[in-house]
Amino acid sequence: MSTPPSSDAAMTTPQSYFEHMYARSSDPWSFATRWYDARKHALTVASLPARRYRSAFEPGCSTGMLTGRLAERCDRVLAVDAVPAAIASAVTYLAPFPHVTVRAARMPADWPDETFDLIVLSELGYYFDDHDLTTLIGRAVASLEPGGDLVAVHWRRPVDEHARSGDDVHNRLAANPGLARLARHAEADFLLEVYTRTPPEPLSVAQREGLA
Repeated sequence: MSTPPSSDAAMTTPQSYFEHMYARSSDPWSFATRWYDARKHALTVASLPARRYRSAFEPGCSTGMLTGRLAERCDRVLAVDAVPAAIASAVTYLAPFPHVTVRAARMPADWPDETFDLIVLSELGYYFDDHDLTTLIGRAVASLEPGGDLVAVHWRRPVDEHARSGDDVHNRLAANPGLARLARHAEADFLLEVYTRTPPEPLSVAQREGLA
């Protein structure tokens, strides 16, 4: 098995990589047809600790497959991507959800100046070098409302175009003092974790429901 590049030598994946991927296919990762991703998206949404969210943010939304599932649990969703072809696909797919806004933005530079009670980092963090990932996590934590939730899910196997491993992304999230981990689902292929913004003290799902 190949070894992922060290973070000291890594650089943020250039946008041209993603533009090339979408030039070859409107769905370069086969989100619409692959069972692996359908199952992973379902698990991601099932992991959400709250029944309903006021305002969610999903950076790197790609074609909007996960966004559509989030829309069913949120009053408002802001989804962004840096590639025009991805945005066009997402706008078409998400047309039935008027409470979803899709727009162009490059992460982490174009992080929105607003707050959310849910942020979803899906297959995103491993594309960034140390500086950009630190900025991304810092802005995510700063824009989470107190007690808001952050869900992170990342592929764990080595990929040449990734600046780091998915596990490294989650290690950096876990080290942030503003986040407390509520749940962790680990498989050979991907890692799914749920964090909440502290303070206040983190509450489990049962505690939120008054059962514990």
